[in-house]
Amino acid sequence: MVPRKIPRLLWVVLPLAYLVYFYDLSATGLLGPDEPRYASIAREMARSGDWITPRLWGAPWFEKPALLYWLSGLGFRLGLNSDLAPRLPGALLAVGFLAFYWWTLRKEFGERAAWLASLILGSSGMWVAYSQNGVADLPLAATFSAAMLLALPWVARRDTRQLPAAAAMFGLAVLAKGLVPVLLAAPLLMGRHVRDWLRWRVVLPFILVALPWYALCYWRNGWTFIHEFFVVQHFSRVTSGALMHGRPVWFYLPVLLAGLLPWTPLLGLMAKRSTYRDRQRAFLGVWVLVVLALFSLSINKLPGYILPLLPAAAALMALALDEVVSARVWLAACGALLVALPITAQVLPAAVLNGLARAPRPQFQAVWLAAAVVALAAWLLEARGKRVAAVLAVAVGAALGIGYVKTVATPELDRNVSARGLWRQIGGRAGGVCIGNVKRDWIYGLNYYSVTPLPDCTQQPRALQVLPGPGGRAYLEQIP
Repeated sequence: MVPRKIPRLLWVVLPLAYLVYFYDLSATGLLGPDEPRYASIAREMARSGDWITPRLWGAPWFEKPALLYWLSGLGFRLGLNSDLAPRLPGALLAVGFLAFYWWTLRKEFGERAAWLASLILGSSGMWVAYSQNGVADLPLAATFSAAMLLALPWVARRDTRQLPAAAAMFGLAVLAKGLVPVLLAAPLLMGRHVRDWLRWRVVLPFILVALPWYALCYWRNGWTFIHEFFVVQHFSRVTSGALMHGRPVWFYLPVLLAGLLPWTPLLGLMAKRSTYRDRQRAFLGVWVLVVLALFSLSINKLPGYILPLLPAAAALMALALDEVVSARVWLAACGALLVALPITAQVLPAAVLNGLARAPRPQFQAVWLAAAVVALAAWLLEARGKRVAAVLAVAVGAALGIGYVKTVATPELDRNVSARGLWRQIGGRAGGVCIGNVKRDWIYGLNYYSVTPLPDCTQQPRALQVLPGPGGRAYLEQIP
């Protein structure tokens, strides 16, 4: 029989999930160069019925495999609007994975640890942020992490019953982001029982899921696909800085600290040796280290690359938290760090437009004091022995803070950062508009909303021109 406390807790968790993952999901237009580019490809797949060759403005585009395009394309086929179709799949995957995450951890580590881990991961800044964007990082993290979790019984007891399902999930991960998940799965290939993964009942599901799209795409496009997808988009990202994402080797350490907010203090609990006392916990630790090390060694780095380590890190933090004698200081510190959310609401639009280093310093507001209230609540609940309730208090504070960020920041993001606001100014005059020397974010965004790409002003000058403005913005100007 299911304990009564699970449905009672779900009455709180489900509204939080809506607020965090689905509220105002399309309140701002698509952002950056990647979201509109991938959405354009997905829309073309849905329009043309060609689900094999990704095409951007009519030309083959082999930067990513097909899973993200299929998910977004299905949204277009179902009639979702141009902003919701690319974003809803990520939000649904994030929530669906959290349900699977809770179910798996409950079987392996117990109910309380499962709730703690799910609340931590579900309200972590990086996990939430990437669930709100139509890019490939969340689909990779969800499918890869599901595969790794399905392997936990094998890690602990050499129980092979879930390995075919794990292999199928690895196949989906390969469809999400190419060869990356194969490298990240190294912790599974380090023991003497690796032959369990080489049996046909395990290998076949992986092949059936992963191989058909790659074979069909090669059959239709030949060596061009192999060179662009594997040579340029895989190996060059590791060895060359030509893609302009070069970062120092320590880049992901501050990214991880920020990405786990407000739960960053709990990393201190992971430092205890007792946290890794059995094979499953050691496996989770190696999972974190392998993802962190592999991407740190790559020359090209983007923050979302380390998203696949967050489920393992959250599980380890929850297991350590579940066993510590007193967590008052730890949880109060997590509550205090919720102050980062109203600060984020102030600086986010400028940070997205020009980078965090160029964003203005935040100005104190009374809403910052709400973090102190949550910190006190977490302290008092933990002091009374109600640890799950203390963690829930911080998670509720995080959810409300995320809702605040959406309410405050999205209008400015839509006006000044997304191309959707500029497209509204263009209105029905697209035939008389060309694009000048603006950032590629604006080029990809405007061409997504216009559907038919707008011409370059150097080649086809028009009376209305999109020109670069101050602070990385773009504006529309009438040329006499």
